[in-house]
Amino acid sequence: MITTKYFNYKQVLHLAGAHLIWLTCWCTLVVALFYFFDWEWMVIPWIPVALVGTAVAFFVGFKNNQAYDRLWEARKIWGSIVNSSRSFSSMIYAFTTENGDSDRLNIKRKEIVYRHIAWLYTFREQLLVPTEWEHISLTRHFGAVNQKRHRLIKAGFPDYGRTLLFQRKYLSEEEFNLQSEYKNFATYLISKQAKEINDLKNNNYISDFNQMQLQTCLNEFYEHQGRAERIKKFPSPRQFANTGFILIVIFIILLPLGLVNEFARLGVWGLWTCIPFCVVVGWLYIVMELVGDYSENPFAGLMFDIPMLSICRTIEIDLLQMMGEEDLPDPILSKQGVLV
Repeated sequence: MITTKYFNYKQVLHLAGAHLIWLTCWCTLVVALFYFFDWEWMVIPWIPVALVGTAVAFFVGFKNNQAYDRLWEARKIWGSIVNSSRSFSSMIYAFTTENGDSDRLNIKRKEIVYRHIAWLYTFREQLLVPTEWEHISLTRHFGAVNQKRHRLIKAGFPDYGRTLLFQRKYLSEEEFNLQSEYKNFATYLISKQAKEINDLKNNNYISDFNQMQLQTCLNEFYEHQGRAERIKKFPSPRQFANTGFILIVIFIILLPLGLVNEFARLGVWGLWTCIPFCVVVGWLYIVMELVGDYSENPFAGLMFDIPMLSICRTIEIDLLQMMGEEDLPDPILSKQGVLV
């Protein structure tokens, strides 16, 4: 998540700077052919180009709106996880019966809260696994150049080893070693929580009604997880996501052909000023396209993502304080204007 008020020039260039090269080459080629070879036959009227540009703008606006909905839904999901986590842990420590003062209950409470923290980091790691349609997986078009570009625009690429450290800290050795047996380890951890809470009820540490309330909270975690996985595993429909860029390229190809004759009326110098104007207009359309393109995948591990690590750390600190622990980790701070 970008935390600065504005994009800095480096972020803008890393996002769309490479497109300035081919835009400049194409616009310069059109103007040069018109000026040196007097190819007036390639000029087209401006009105149809303007109509195409208007249609493309509506299409890109629709796509960006859908991309923002995916991004905002992802943020609401993690906001709900924050609220549900606090409610779950507070209920764990508030609910009790006549057997509620036993040392075994306190140990179980700590295990349940620790397991929930491990679930947070495990779930985050699972969401950060790249899919084939995310930008972080694109290497087929530009090879090493494309990989370098994405290393520049991403900030704080997920450290999977660090997630394992959290799991070792908050899970028992037996549970930690079970990861290889489950394709969705986060789901297993919630099911394990349900069994532990049911054992508390069977041992009369909590009442039946308390167990129902805690199970309802666990069901909410399943719901939050499922909603986030739906966004992660179901891409924005390709017929919308890819068509937008194709239409923009068509518009950019037509743009200098429609403007060169208009600028030629201003004289020789006016003709050559057509190049920067066409580049700026075309680049604006490309930036609009890229903003939506990068926003439609909020769990891709890039600087446009939901700051899941920061949210997990905030929840971790809150839950540890509820348990009365004093050795608290430091909050995650933004680096170079990006919070992960």
